[in-house]
Amino acid sequence: MLDPSFADHLDELLSGDDADRVARYPGLPAGRQPVHTCYVPADRYGTHTVDEWRAVAIGVLDQHGPLPSVLVAQTERVRDKLASEPIEDLRIDFEDGYGLRPDDTEDQHARAAAVALARSATANATTAFSGIRMKSLEAPTRRRGLRTLELFLESLVANTSVPAGFRVTLPKVTSVRQIEAMVEICAALESRYGIAPLRFEIQIETPQAVLGADGTALLARMIHACLGRCAGLHYGTYDYSAALGIAAAYQSMEHPGADHAKAVMQVAAAGTGVPICDGSTNVLPVGGQVRAAWELHARLVRRSLERGFYQGWDLHPAQLPTRFAATFAFYRDGLAAAGARLRAYRERADSGVLDEPATERALAGYLLRGLDAGAVDAAELQAAAGVTASELSVLVGRAPR
Repeated sequence: MLDPSFADHLDELLSGDDADRVARYPGLPAGRQPVHTCYVPADRYGTHTVDEWRAVAIGVLDQHGPLPSVLVAQTERVRDKLASEPIEDLRIDFEDGYGLRPDDTEDQHARAAAVALARSATANATTAFSGIRMKSLEAPTRRRGLRTLELFLESLVANTSVPAGFRVTLPKVTSVRQIEAMVEICAALESRYGIAPLRFEIQIETPQAVLGADGTALLARMIHACLGRCAGLHYGTYDYSAALGIAAAYQSMEHPGADHAKAVMQVAAAGTGVPICDGSTNVLPVGGQVRAAWELHARLVRRSLERGFYQGWDLHPAQLPTRFAATFAFYRDGLAAAGARLRAYRERADSGVLDEPATERALAGYLLRGLDAGAVDAAELQAAAGVTASELSVLVGRAPR
């Protein structure tokens, strides 16, 4: 037998590594992750925006329904969702969806959007998650992006506190230094305006973010350079595709180039507590292509979910019916099987499948996400898996409900 002191030596040798791993890889994202982020150009955002999206979404469902056949069973659940919470995460866009405007115009829109968000928050009418997408920290837009962010926050705190679930989206990131600069920006704004720590999302829409000049995957370094401020990685479908030289007709969320970038995102974020978000389709359910666009959108949403991307972008209110229908169907389709499999594992029953603790966590995470999304309720979870939401939270490493 080895001398017992050798085990002590190993503890001493690896204690720093143990602490570093726990700090860098705390586990799954904490709390609810929205199923989508809806982008609204800043000049079109107001206290009326959520109501407008709700009305358009319900209207298009009434006019062009039923939903695609594989989703039609979710229609009433979708209607309830559209009535109660049509937008889970709203992003006020000052970047590509907004464009370049005269400075005075963007100043005005930054202040007006902040006041509108403040009024919605004061009236308890804001979305569960919200924020702005600023311009990038590249040289041509750096000062404008900083000014817009500061004007927005200045106006917001003058009218209310920063809402819970608020985050900033940083687009077109190309280097770790830009992340370090964003951390400094957040700290300076917190000090200036006396606000709680700001969190930001990194938008992955440049090849440099995925593969650096030295041949390394910069995404992993970017996450850790955020010093705990990273609220997510968001894939930007069309900027990234264009940067790869992919012809416009073939740019999509399911192009092999897109799948490669998203696979790198997934690996870089795994275990860090940073959620990942797929991109968007620019084929909108409008005019004479509503049903065809619905079919495409529903298929892409389902594809993302099956690949572990539980959030995506929506660019138009007519996409909401298929966003929610496809999401609900994903969780409801698998409820019985996942519940039975989790129950069998916990009861050590011979189910014909040899599962492991990692699979138990995956099953629990799937069921808990279905509950968060509103696809299933607590009673259905209890019936299918014999567990409560609090027990699922413990299994996936979240604080119990």
